[in-house]
Amino acid sequence: MQQCVQHVIFLIMWKSIVSPYKSKQFHLAEACVVSELNPLLDTSSLPHFSTIMPTHVVPAITEAAIDLLKALKDYEMHLNKTRNLPRTWSIVEEPLEVLQFPFFHTWQIVNHLQNVKNSPELRRVFQQVQPIFVNITSCLDQSLIIYNAFKELNKTDRNLDGPQQRILQSFLLSAHHGGADLQPHQQARLSAINLRLANLTTKFRNNVLDATKNFSMLLTDEESVKGLPELTRSLLVTNAVTGTNQSTNPNEGPWKVTLDSQCYGSIMKHSENRLLREELFHAHVTRASSGDFNNKDLIEEIRQLRQEKATLLGYKTYAHLSLSSKMVHKVETVWDFLNFLRNKSYPAAQAELKSLENFAQQRGHSGLLENWDIAFWMEKQYETLFSLNDDELRYYFPLETVLSGLFKLCSDLFEITIREASASVEVWDPAVRFFKVYDKQGFHLASFYLDPFSRPEEKNSGAWMQDFITRSQHLHHTPVAFVICNQIPPVGLSPSTMSFGEISTLFHEFGHALQHMLTTVPYAGASGINNIEWDAIEMASQFMENWLFDWDTIIDISGHYVTKKSLPHSKFQEILQAQYYFKASSMLYQLYLAALDMELHTSLDPWDEVRERVAAKYTVLKPLVEDCIPCTFSHIFGENAYAAGYYSYKWAEMLAQDAFEAFTEVGLHNRSMIYKIGRRYRNTVLSLGGGTSPQEVFRLFRGRNPSPAALLRSYGLQ
Repeated sequence: MQQCVQHVIFLIMWKSIVSPYKSKQFHLAEACVVSELNPLLDTSSLPHFSTIMPTHVVPAITEAAIDLLKALKDYEMHLNKTRNLPRTWSIVEEPLEVLQFPFFHTWQIVNHLQNVKNSPELRRVFQQVQPIFVNITSCLDQSLIIYNAFKELNKTDRNLDGPQQRILQSFLLSAHHGGADLQPHQQARLSAINLRLANLTTKFRNNVLDATKNFSMLLTDEESVKGLPELTRSLLVTNAVTGTNQSTNPNEGPWKVTLDSQCYGSIMKHSENRLLREELFHAHVTRASSGDFNNKDLIEEIRQLRQEKATLLGYKTYAHLSLSSKMVHKVETVWDFLNFLRNKSYPAAQAELKSLENFAQQRGHSGLLENWDIAFWMEKQYETLFSLNDDELRYYFPLETVLSGLFKLCSDLFEITIREASASVEVWDPAVRFFKVYDKQGFHLASFYLDPFSRPEEKNSGAWMQDFITRSQHLHHTPVAFVICNQIPPVGLSPSTMSFGEISTLFHEFGHALQHMLTTVPYAGASGINNIEWDAIEMASQFMENWLFDWDTIIDISGHYVTKKSLPHSKFQEILQAQYYFKASSMLYQLYLAALDMELHTSLDPWDEVRERVAAKYTVLKPLVEDCIPCTFSHIFGENAYAAGYYSYKWAEMLAQDAFEAFTEVGLHNRSMIYKIGRRYRNTVLSLGGGTSPQEVFRLFRGRNPSPAALLRSYGLQ
């Protein structure tokens, strides 16, 4: 522990010389003032986002780290003095929960802002404090005094309940993975690896963000935007004039094209300019693979360090290390699962591509389809087969109506009420909103922030839920979540309307939030999504997506932004039929990513050879030679959670689809039964969190073990 303290003190000293443009006296004086008023250190209320600045980060993290290290030292001394007394939960675990909270609370805020308010200033200070965070976690993981106390608790206390036992076992495994069983020189090497990996994954994410942000094309010829929906043209012309005094006319331009997902996706689906699609596709698949934002070397170093870490800890490969804490414990079982689904989906995906090629050729396309043709001709075929147009459908789904319907669904299923309370908190962006969740007696259960809109200049792409504050009976905490999406913001005077994909994403992330917020586990270490095996973590989220194919839900979430009329039933019937369109290809692509992830973490071959080998088996239309998808695969290289674990999406989807069939089996029209099953779902899947194994949680809800049959049916493959 003393080495940890020295390391943090060194970092504080280092901080005083990082700015060559200020006198040392001024810098230290500023640090004192910031420390006294530092909003990042206030744990008594929700964050004061409007007053948090990058200059607060280093003083806050260093002060919180020193406080934690002092408390840890006192805690270790107490454990030593009481080593001859019986180990109990209140002596061993509860003090640790209390002393850890302030530091990790502060860190959560900083990490969150790094994802949603990224800036050069924030990056610089984040890079300074990241070593402190890594060393703090190493101190916790490698403390033999704490580790031995937990081992003794595991041996002697027979009064622990199920969630406490799960927390205990997870702590011991985490400590082992943190190096508690290693020799001092091995621990030092493991700490160095962890610090380097933290820096590399942060750099990887920043490179993806910067490479995406750095690309743009200015179109001035109306032929260049032929075929694009009005909403897309409005978005592009807004991009072009932002920061100028020019007026915006979507029909006159100019139009600025970027690689932001909303812009890129719409152009690839609708642009009749094939050369534009080709150029944009090349730019997209080669992002972060050259120049200042090159991730190629980072990928190999990350892989090498992960393998070295696995070897240090006694595992054959990093995949074996990753799976040791998951539902699926064996690498062979993952491959069996992926290959089973691949064999089911591959022939159907071949047929889908052949059908699309025939369709395109009948409408004037010559030759085989290239990668940049697929989305365009899929959209044409989709509209022909189903008389559906995503950009017309979105007008039926204004954000406000969707939220209202989503909250009503949750009220009906789970007996909760959700009310907006944005005026009661500070937010990091004016578009962010705040809501409180109540049970049927009016008791406040939890709260969440919603950040719905894309901000490509500062916000990471994708969508996620962050469990900011976890339920803890001991700390008297109620859950707080961050729900982050990236949909198109309002354009001009029109409200933000949502595509079916954006609604699905919102429901998905809200499923995560529900599991976080409706937990009944009283211990922070296993409440909400904490301590749930990672390959089950996506069950609650993917479960919620299914409600978009329920007519009652569609009525509640739809209302045309002009006429206020719900989506016509005829359109809903088309949606039901269209849900299987190109579904096998969709599954195969996810299997390709999962297999790529698993092979990258079991093989030592260069990543481009691995990609080529996996693509040969898991893709029908082969990627381009220059395709560098691993360079933007942030799930596995921009963080550690999904590394050698991307298969988790499909494994959890198997659980989710099987769970949803409990509702379809009684008929979605049978609302009284649906609501009854919804209560059971809340009392098991949403309630038990990480306090019960996901296998047992599933059995409690369904009465049996999970089966892949429902998953195959949901893709039209059985």
